[in-house]
Amino acid sequence: MKVCVLGCGAYGIALAMMLVRNNHDITMWTKFEDEKNMLETKRENNLKLPGIKIPNNIKFSTNLKETVEGKDLIIMAVPAGVVGKTSEDLEELIKENQHICLASKGIEQGSCLFVEEIFRKYVKTDNLAIISGPSFASDMVKNNPIGLSLATTSEETENIVRQALENKFLKLRETDDIIGIEICGSIKNVIAIAAGILDGMGASSSTKAMFITESLHDIKELIGSLGGDKKTILSFAGFGDLLLTCTSEQSRNFKYGKLIGSKTDKKIIDDYVKNTTIEGLYTLKSIYKLLNDKKVNMPIIDLVYNIILKNDDCNKLFNFLISK
Repeated sequence: MKVCVLGCGAYGIALAMMLVRNNHDITMWTKFEDEKNMLETKRENNLKLPGIKIPNNIKFSTNLKETVEGKDLIIMAVPAGVVGKTSEDLEELIKENQHICLASKGIEQGSCLFVEEIFRKYVKTDNLAIISGPSFASDMVKNNPIGLSLATTSEETENIVRQALENKFLKLRETDDIIGIEICGSIKNVIAIAAGILDGMGASSSTKAMFITESLHDIKELIGSLGGDKKTILSFAGFGDLLLTCTSEQSRNFKYGKLIGSKTDKKIIDDYVKNTTIEGLYTLKSIYKLLNDKKVNMPIIDLVYNIILKNDDCNKLFNFLISK
């Protein structure tokens, strides 16, 4: 099968390496010529996935048209902030018989659209799927067992994505609850920031478990409020991803929160934000606006918003957990 991966970050590379293990023909796309040259020369993204050698049979390109042309499956793994521009560029390139899998997560600032909604603004297709779940790129490239939710309403697209990705290292569990999977994949990054703040403040394991449990309940209600299936909270994309990102410093969102909770020097925090893709920070503004626009009550989001963007007192997290 001919597959392309759009985005050469850690997760895009991890997916490409999974595809290569399944003996598919892989091309990766980046918009940056210097990144392409670095990947071709060093066969490694030493900034985002250091120490992992990229197989020689993975090709790289900065030409989006050539990358997409003739591919059976197109996997989008770009940051949430550039999903709109990338989707717009794809509008005239994708053919009716091609299948698309979205691995990007988040909510667009301003429009408050989820990734799938952004993509559909530009590309009209029924051959669309979303993958989401607990899967650090560093674990995926080491052949650790991984489970992902696969959301689609197309049986043909489901089969294509399974053929592309599923093997003895990667399990896909299907659902048709696209909105529920989108909510879980987006909001868990924001919740992970709060979990990191608690950890940085020295919260006990009992308190952090309490926080995750309360967050699960809130996300379940949010899924229902926005038209999804509440049971999706128990999926790989729901509880699975929330557990992973809220308990590990491998999560960039958790680590960012920990820097804030431990009152790390502002310059160190600013440098971390500048040099790291923190999807939860991008999503925070969007989910805050979305909830206010939809008149959906989710106090934990208001609290995190005030701590991160208005310098509110981190100790309010403890008060919130007891008084909630």
